[in-house]
Amino acid sequence: MKDNRLKIIIGAYGSGKSEISVNLALKMRKENPSDKVLLADLDIVNPFYRSSDANKVLEENDIRLISPMYANSNVDAPVLSGEVYVIFDDDSYRGVFDIGGEDMGATILGSMKTRLDNTDAELIMAVNTRRPFTSTADEIIIMASELQEASKMKITGFINNTNILEQTTPSDILEGEKLLLEVSQKTGIPLVMTTVMEGVMSKEEISQIKAPEVMQMRRTINYAY
Repeated sequence: MKDNRLKIIIGAYGSGKSEISVNLALKMRKENPSDKVLLADLDIVNPFYRSSDANKVLEENDIRLISPMYANSNVDAPVLSGEVYVIFDDDSYRGVFDIGGEDMGATILGSMKTRLDNTDAELIMAVNTRRPFTSTADEIIIMASELQEASKMKITGFINNTNILEQTTPSDILEGEKLLLEVSQKTGIPLVMTTVMEGVMSKEEISQIKAPEVMQMRRTINYAY
């Protein structure tokens, strides 16, 4: 992945955007301990499984969490905090934007277009090929097109985050990667990373991954079956 100051994670429902966002922020902290790192939870659509749920681990690692007002409450319509603009105004920060709500949620980026155009940012689409609407090449291409239109940005890369939670097998991950490499050939959008949850793949199995980068993740958000 590029060493951009801001990484924006989008994707379909169930793609694992929030888990990826938290682990990317932790990765930034580990690689550059002296940097200021933030994670902005910009999911103002779906109140479940948001990166704000990992606030404890983020705090322990000195990562600034920016959440929608009323996140983790019983209010149905969280409001975007003006604090999110710190990434644009203070270039000493590196960070991750977790964008939820598919194309509806991605419209929030359209409202920031002027600021984003002047920021070192990349838009990355997380894909779980074991989820509805992103299980075939055509479905992934359609979803990517809708997200680009809503966000008014070009997707710069795919992350293969294929999983079925605790039932995930190495074959699931490798088959998901194969599908995304096919999509990459058709769209010109590169596969930039494959994620692997701790304990799912051996070193030998990980060596079969073709993505230029592998991120081994740890569970930070609890999911209901």
